[in-house]
Amino acid sequence: MIPALSNNLGDFFLGFWNSTGISAFFSDGGWKNLIMIAIACLLLYLAIWKKAEPYLLIPMGIGMLLVNLPLSGIFETSYVDMAGNALSAPILKEVHYSGLLGLVYPNGEMVVDTTQCSATYSGLLGTLYYGIKFEIYPCLIFMGIGATTDFGPLISNPKTMLLGAAAQLGIFLTFMLAIPCGFTPAQAGSIGIIGGADGPTAILTTTKLAPELLSSIAIAAYSYMALVPFIQPPVIRLLTTKKERRIHMEMLKPVSKTKKILFPIIVTILVTLLVPSCAPLIGCLMFGNLIKESGVVPKLVENASNSLLYIVTILLGLTVGATATAANFLNVKTLLIFGLGIIAFVFATAGGVLLGKLMCWLTHGKVNPMIGAAGVSAVPMAARVVQKEGVREDPSNFLLMHAMGPNVAGVIGSAVAAGLLIFLLG
Repeated sequence: MIPALSNNLGDFFLGFWNSTGISAFFSDGGWKNLIMIAIACLLLYLAIWKKAEPYLLIPMGIGMLLVNLPLSGIFETSYVDMAGNALSAPILKEVHYSGLLGLVYPNGEMVVDTTQCSATYSGLLGTLYYGIKFEIYPCLIFMGIGATTDFGPLISNPKTMLLGAAAQLGIFLTFMLAIPCGFTPAQAGSIGIIGGADGPTAILTTTKLAPELLSSIAIAAYSYMALVPFIQPPVIRLLTTKKERRIHMEMLKPVSKTKKILFPIIVTILVTLLVPSCAPLIGCLMFGNLIKESGVVPKLVENASNSLLYIVTILLGLTVGATATAANFLNVKTLLIFGLGIIAFVFATAGGVLLGKLMCWLTHGKVNPMIGAAGVSAVPMAARVVQKEGVREDPSNFLLMHAMGPNVAGVIGSAVAAGLLIFLLG
């Protein structure tokens, strides 16, 4: 073979090899990427075979898989300084120091406080990520949730609003526990919101307060939401007696259409005046509910509760999964977040049940304290758990509609709690 041709072929194959993800995979921390790919496959396994939150965990798993395959360019982050100039040296990784997010350059020296620069995103999923950055996806999902939610049980028995508020105990107790674990107040607030059992709220709060923890918090929040039927029953049985679990409640009174229409309008006004920072979530939730209860725009309701909701869920899952890079996810703080997340769920359930016990005592046994466990925002899973526990003790005990009151109140409560945290810590 002619030497020049041989050299050209050799250069060609060498260049081809260097351009493949296989070469980059093994030359740049491939073992970390391999772990992240394994975690992505685990999420897909849980979603497909165990049916654990499949609508979100499947897109999230695929997003995580794609971003951890080297050289895909599907989610790229770059930084510019306050004057709009691109930072000249390529970024090696993000680190945390003195409670601030910083950037380490390849020479291992210059650390830049990211409060003095801003991030821009490119690539397919990087571009779609702006929907999270600018609060679009979580709010659109809340609109879809509102279009599928019946606030009738809450309107019929307004006292159950207190149970939805009591279940937010898990958020604030976990917030206080997270600070001694080494998290900043803003990060602790984002971790605490896991106790609200509301994925979109957790994502929006984290995007505002601690975007570097987004993947860990989102995956923890949705994983524990899928485990509500396993987490809540032991807490309920521990805090209630057999006699209390057998309590039958009076049938709820019917709610007029006028009350159902006025409810989202009044809630929007009152809550936004009290906690303005929760206006995006509450506004979208109540807007979705208003178009449902008005009965005059069925096509809007159909699209908000079906096609739009599912499209946005796909985009949300893909982009959240794409933030789960090895540098962001594989650290001790991720394990702490998952540990604190389970504590948040347990305290949230306990807070609702304990207030339910107090209401049971004050009403001389007319309130089944188990319905307080439905005060978390996992609609309608938490209410179904209460129904199942009631039937377990007494097959004739029907608690589902009674539990739906605190359950939908929990959606409002978690949004208000998120607004308070964003106002105080943002």
